[in-house]
Amino acid sequence: MSDLLRDTFGRPLASLRISVTDRCNMRCRYCMPEDDYVWLPRESILTFEEIARLVGVFAGLGVHKVRLTGGEPLLRHDLPTLVEMIARNARIGDLALTTNGVLLAKHAAALRAAGLQRATVSLDTLRPERMLAFAKSARHADVLEGIVAAQRAGFARLKLNAVVIRGFNDDELADLIEFARVHDAEVRFIEYMDVGGATRWSMEQVVPQREMLEVLARRYGAIEPIAADGRAPAERFRLADGTTFGIIASTTAPFCRACDRSRLTADGTWLLCLYARSGVDLRERLRTGATDAELAALLRETWQHRADRGAEERLAVRDRGALYAIAALRADPHREMHTRGG
Repeated sequence: MSDLLRDTFGRPLASLRISVTDRCNMRCRYCMPEDDYVWLPRESILTFEEIARLVGVFAGLGVHKVRLTGGEPLLRHDLPTLVEMIARNARIGDLALTTNGVLLAKHAAALRAAGLQRATVSLDTLRPERMLAFAKSARHADVLEGIVAAQRAGFARLKLNAVVIRGFNDDELADLIEFARVHDAEVRFIEYMDVGGATRWSMEQVVPQREMLEVLARRYGAIEPIAADGRAPAERFRLADGTTFGIIASTTAPFCRACDRSRLTADGTWLLCLYARSGVDLRERLRTGATDAELAALLRETWQHRADRGAEERLAVRDRGALYAIAALRADPHREMHTRGG
């Protein structure tokens, strides 16, 4: 493994998250809480051919995991075609999708047939009225239908992501574990992060991993940590009956020094960190004739000098508040979570 492309902390370039659209059909408080947004120009959005070509270049440098994100990726027309194009690359061993699940029932079978291996569905609450208040969507039943459809489609290791926010859903931890158990899925609790559209974020709303474990231990008894695989963002745990779950403690216990992932926005900006203030414009180079070798050289040079530790640096900030105000996000849509594929 010593020949892998590594950055200044020895982190390999192994995982790429690709935002295929900045549009979304929900307005979750931690990502897209506003009614209106400055959208990326449609002509700037990468084509499927451009995305597949870039995946090939990244794969040549060691990337073997690709996750399609958004916005809501299922709003991108004919997404199974892109999945099929990426799945043809034998060097990509893990091809996954993160979705809010609203449209998943309609597309699950086609995505699986096209070569999508795994799906993660965002499910912050089991209560429709809470989803309506929190995400401005009345389509909770469609999300649950999407989860069932994903099961039927045969995706491996179905995951359910829940961003835990004090006063919103922190009383549903055990309920979400039980729901995941019934649906043969694994829930991942995510600490509320101060990135992108979380403009009303405050540390008081964060439920830390330690507290989540204390709450669950009161319900289930002893909780056993599961040995980590080294690069996964979630720490996994096992209940006495064998049920597993994960916690992503990006806010209170960042995993920056083990992070092997980078992000490609829907318009082709490559970001080395979720907290990055700027990135590398790959679209312009694609459309002005850069060869694959030239693109690979740029990626290699950029990654080798990578020193990002965004979440760790934020942890050290005193009187920490939201990373961006609304005005700053409107001035540069690339700072939005739905643009950079959180």
